[in-house]
Amino acid sequence: MLPIDAAAHSSRWRRRHPVDKAVLGLGLTVLAISLPPWPGAALVLLTALVVLLGPAGVPGRRLWRAYRVPLGFCVTGALTLLVRVGGPGGFVSLAGDGPVRAGELLLRTSAASLGVLLFAFTTPMSDLLPRLVRAGIPAPVVDVALVTYRMSFLLLDCVRRIREAQAARLGHTSRAAEWRSLAGLGATAFVRAFDRATRLQAGLAGRGYDGTLRVLVPEARVSVPFTAASCALLATLAALTFVLERPLT
Repeated sequence: MLPIDAAAHSSRWRRRHPVDKAVLGLGLTVLAISLPPWPGAALVLLTALVVLLGPAGVPGRRLWRAYRVPLGFCVTGALTLLVRVGGPGGFVSLAGDGPVRAGELLLRTSAASLGVLLFAFTTPMSDLLPRLVRAGIPAPVVDVALVTYRMSFLLLDCVRRIREAQAARLGHTSRAAEWRSLAGLGATAFVRAFDRATRLQAGLAGRGYDGTLRVLVPEARVSVPFTAASCALLATLAALTFVLERPLT
């Protein structure tokens, strides 16, 4: 199991309905994209951090390990705005408004990423996917997503075991050995994936599979107070942004 999935299953908000957490987490993401980057995205980023480390109870080290990957993409995308290709300054030159635009983009994307992580760190996929059928998503699409999600952990465990076996047999001692081990890893994982898929299909057929996977979903109800408090928080952030925008700019 991935660390973010383990954190979602042990979260303080594990028993809350996914709608409650979607209103808050995805609402913060929408605000980060739609509000002015300063001070709107900065307020959203700060609020998401406070909620993640406070009420949601996400450990700071685990949050950083998950956040540093999207943050790296955010920084990479912002750096491209610092330069300009073509124009009177030459083939490549510094953009005049590049630092401002790069900072705005970095604020927006980093705050939006935290909003998505708030939902991911508190909502296991096993709770979310079965409920998508009630939202109008076709059942076969949800079943494929659910099986893919569960199979991914088995394949990751398989890849880990193969790499440990290759390392024990000195398969990583040189660059050539690394490439041979990598090729063997890909071939073995490919064959085992098809083998697991075949066994899964045979098992489902033996159990009378009729096109729908029936799984137990933990009972949960949408909390009106929690959703109302989330909407109030989002509205407060939007209002505070427009109040502070003119004095700060």
